[in-house]
Amino acid sequence: MASVEDAIATMERNIEAASGQPVAVWVARIRAQGLTKHGEMVTWLKAEHGFGHGYANHVAKRALADATPRSADDPVAHLFEGKAGLRPLYDALVAAVTAVGPDVEVAPKKANVSIRRRKQFALIQPSTRTRLDLGLVLKARPPQGRLEASGSFNAMFTHRVRLEAVADVDAEVLGWLKEAYDEAV
Repeated sequence: MASVEDAIATMERNIEAASGQPVAVWVARIRAQGLTKHGEMVTWLKAEHGFGHGYANHVAKRALADATPRSADDPVAHLFEGKAGLRPLYDALVAAVTAVGPDVEVAPKKANVSIRRRKQFALIQPSTRTRLDLGLVLKARPPQGRLEASGSFNAMFTHRVRLEAVADVDAEVLGWLKEAYDEAV
């Protein structure tokens, strides 16, 4: 293949040849079914229309991409798709962390948001539809209470705090953020 675009075009031609319909028609059919989750789309295409997993996966990804406009004005909007209730919590957490010091950098990524000074000292991640996880680097502090060991959450962080409401961003969390910030020199 000359490029990724050529490979995708070939796959879409093959889907049309195998199914008798172009990908755009399958995307429209998914919408007509009211399917919104990737797994539901793949299952429906395989069970009802005999798609193989690869073709069903591609069509489902296209349906989700076509339904999700990305905004350059809001670089974290994609993190809250299906999790809109977490956005006020995220906004409160970012306001708190940027108030910790003048050199705090908030850097959105594909699945989370890095918080850096000279080094990364925190991470905000929407882990479920109802919870944000705050990863912190606090090397000298033992885990206790809400300040859990990071475990399998993320190996770059020593601790994790599970947050479910704006009220969870309290003096204790602010203290841990400030401590992590101070250590990131």
